[in-house]
Amino acid sequence: MVVDSERVGQRLDNLLLGQLKGAPRSLVYRLLRTGQVRVNGGRARPGRRLEAGDRIRIPPVRLDPRPRPSAPRLEFLERAVLYEDDRVLVLNKPAGLAVHGGSGLSHGVIEALRVLRPQEQGLELVHRLDRDTSGCLLLAKRRSALRWLHRQLREQGLEKRYLALVHGVWPRRRTEVDAPLRKHQVRGGERLVRVDPTGQSARTRFRVVRPFRDATLVEAELVTGRTHQIRVHTAHVGHPILGDGKYGDPEANRHVRAVGLKRLFLHAAEICWRPAEGAALHCVQAPLEEGLEQVLARLE
Repeated sequence: MVVDSERVGQRLDNLLLGQLKGAPRSLVYRLLRTGQVRVNGGRARPGRRLEAGDRIRIPPVRLDPRPRPSAPRLEFLERAVLYEDDRVLVLNKPAGLAVHGGSGLSHGVIEALRVLRPQEQGLELVHRLDRDTSGCLLLAKRRSALRWLHRQLREQGLEKRYLALVHGVWPRRRTEVDAPLRKHQVRGGERLVRVDPTGQSARTRFRVVRPFRDATLVEAELVTGRTHQIRVHTAHVGHPILGDGKYGDPEANRHVRAVGLKRLFLHAAEICWRPAEGAALHCVQAPLEEGLEQVLARLE
């Protein structure tokens, strides 16, 4: 293949992972390590940045075909599209569905959307949502759009707002949590994120939306985008998200199940980005699913 303008600046390993969809990462890096992938006739490192006109030879690779997502799942995702143009797509991701396959999952959102939109060869995730989080998921349909949106992520120009139902009465005076986060691996290989002074900077802004007797619906705006950031920050200040089996309060979770909460109450309610340099912010909102609305109504 020959590198076109859409792929200029992309890392070689990332291009291969996109071209060899479904291939284990270990296989892709073994092909690079053993010199089976050639750039302009020679070996190349995984992190090489591609230039227009580079010629890349990818050896034939036999992949075990993944099971096709079920027809009901594909129909559901098609109905879940909130916004689409020729550069991006925004999906109202359901809770319980991973954004990509792996770790025993044959497919996730991205794999299913590639089945739905085979003509969209450049379809890629701009960011990620936890499997148990619902709401706005932004995808790029072109490499140039992906680069532009990733730049906005790095420069904090892409805005993401979440709704979370937290345990206890959130004090209105608390408007921001600034606490660095670090990933830790615990027994059994499970990864947990904890507040740690040696971790990465992490900031979340909060606003009270609706108070209840023993719970508060808050809006959380990510200033930084660390793994599990909202879940860990709320737990750190003593108001964990209800329904959170990893960072939450088990006793509070038991009580809230009585009003029908059967999942993590965290929803990506709005995402905003600039379609081009100097353009006004474009925002897309995802409504709460009916089950979460019913929980709020019962808490009233």
